[in-house]
Amino acid sequence: MTMRLVSAELVDSREILPDQWLQSFHAPELASGARAGQFVHVRTGDLSGLVLRRPFSFNTADPVTGMITIHFRTVGRGTEWFTRLRPGDRIDVLGPLGRPFEVDPRSRHLLLVAGGLGIAGVRMLADEALRDGRQVVLLFGAASAREVYPSSLLPDEVEYVVATDDGSLGHRGYVTDLVPQYEAWADQAFACGPHPMLAALSRVVAGRRERMGVATLGRKRGGGRSDAFGSTAARRKAFLQVSMEQNMGCAVGACLGCVVMGTNGQPQRVCREGPVFGVDEVAWEGTWSQVLAEAAT
Repeated sequence: MTMRLVSAELVDSREILPDQWLQSFHAPELASGARAGQFVHVRTGDLSGLVLRRPFSFNTADPVTGMITIHFRTVGRGTEWFTRLRPGDRIDVLGPLGRPFEVDPRSRHLLLVAGGLGIAGVRMLADEALRDGRQVVLLFGAASAREVYPSSLLPDEVEYVVATDDGSLGHRGYVTDLVPQYEAWADQAFACGPHPMLAALSRVVAGRRERMGVATLGRKRGGGRSDAFGSTAARRKAFLQVSMEQNMGCAVGACLGCVVMGTNGQPQRVCREGPVFGVDEVAWEGTWSQVLAEAAT
């Protein structure tokens, strides 16, 4: 779908968790073409110093009703401004932006992994998967029970498993601890959350083949061919795809403020080459400072 600039009308706004809000907008031009993993770039109405737009993942999108939702945490003046909107108010929305999750047509079992606000990055994928007749398990991690995403906001068909750091609900520990229990069941996995969580997941997935006893010797003729780095085909073949939560300035690839280092040695703009990547595309120890240093040499 072509990127569009639309005026979206607020229909509902509610605080679903401490300092976390879910807002529904009528924006049929966006709802009809958005895909899970993509995002919108929204302009605040208060122009007194709030120059940059704010990026929000498509939390859900319903082409039938024309409704989209966004889920965000209040972290400053910009996001606080959104909480003061009232039904009927309109906002300026640019989207859909970014590359979406890529589900292999043969996949029947999808494992979704979310940490905290990262639920907003994978929530829509649950709807898409169920619509296509797939089964979904969602693993969710939070610091404590008071920050756990409400199960009432998920489709009944989703198997929902929770981990909390303090053990106040579900598994005591990190959500990444749960992944090995489902890796044999899952055809593909998709994750969104803080960088340390995604980096930890990359290490978990690296040992998956050995834990499952997957043979590595002998290949079918032609099996050694690899798809182009970052291509749709390569991402569909990846067991794990991740949605990055980098801060974005322009969201169109110009400012380079959201760059991560790729395993091909090249900087990857999260807003353009992402926000979704195959886990093997990201150099998890790489930083933007390294990119700048290399550019200077």
